[in-house]
Amino acid sequence: MSLDTRTPAYASAADHAAYGHYGPGRLHLSPGWDRPIYPFQGRITDDGSSGFRAEPGRYHLYVAWVCPYAHRAAIVRKLKGLEDVVSLSYVDDERDGRGWAFRERRGPDPVNGFTLLEQAYDATEKGYAGHISVPVLWDRRTGAIVSNHFPDITIDLATRFERWARGPADLYPQALRPEIDRLNAWIHRDVNTGVSRVAHAATEQDRERERHTVVAALERLDERLAEQRYLTGGTITEADVRLWVTLARFDAEYNRGHLVSERELADFEHLWPYARDLYQRPAFRETTEGLPAGWDAPHGRGR
Repeated sequence: MSLDTRTPAYASAADHAAYGHYGPGRLHLSPGWDRPIYPFQGRITDDGSSGFRAEPGRYHLYVAWVCPYAHRAAIVRKLKGLEDVVSLSYVDDERDGRGWAFRERRGPDPVNGFTLLEQAYDATEKGYAGHISVPVLWDRRTGAIVSNHFPDITIDLATRFERWARGPADLYPQALRPEIDRLNAWIHRDVNTGVSRVAHAATEQDRERERHTVVAALERLDERLAEQRYLTGGTITEADVRLWVTLARFDAEYNRGHLVSERELADFEHLWPYARDLYQRPAFRETTEGLPAGWDAPHGRGR
């Protein structure tokens, strides 16, 4: 049931003094917690055999502007032209110990009127004590989370709503799936999570090792893009979406102060115009905030 959002409900301001910082007690630290960090892994199917049939108007995405994994879902939804099929709303950028929340800056929860995303988890599993992550794919019909497993969410958005999709993109074509899966695996390991391992390395030796892993991966990608417009050829796929959210944040966040590399994104001959090529498409531009004007420069990557 949709809530009348003329009287929206909001969480109180983020307050670390009162609620602490997010993490302790949630991220693998709860006593006896031995479940996956993303335990809700329902899948959308054409025939509904999974319990979740693909149909318009049934599902809602909870995402965050500041989360690259949630950003992927927003991009795929727009690339596929699913704005009228799967609804979407944003949590606030700031978290305290309560986790993601709904505040006036990003708007209320238009589906349930929750003030904290924790309420969606608790509605799905009473007393849930694990990680409160985005993206979350919510089912209006059952009043529960379908999935918080981000790799599955984007694949299902890309493949299960074709009957209603207005966008022509085939982001996970059958013939390319083995190649896309291989790319996704090492991009996730060496780039998406690699930049975080640099930032959280316990020793200088560990940091240097992780830095070299990320830089080597970027160089490998740069070479690959010298021969083709996108990672698997002439069209955008799921692999490009997964890489791009890290590239978009590389200079301002991950490589701030040259923590990862002495080279900024603009110093990579092919990665930089490739990233601009993607950004200049509405699905990437309109789901991204805070990039400088240089991203609008001509990219020369073909049409």
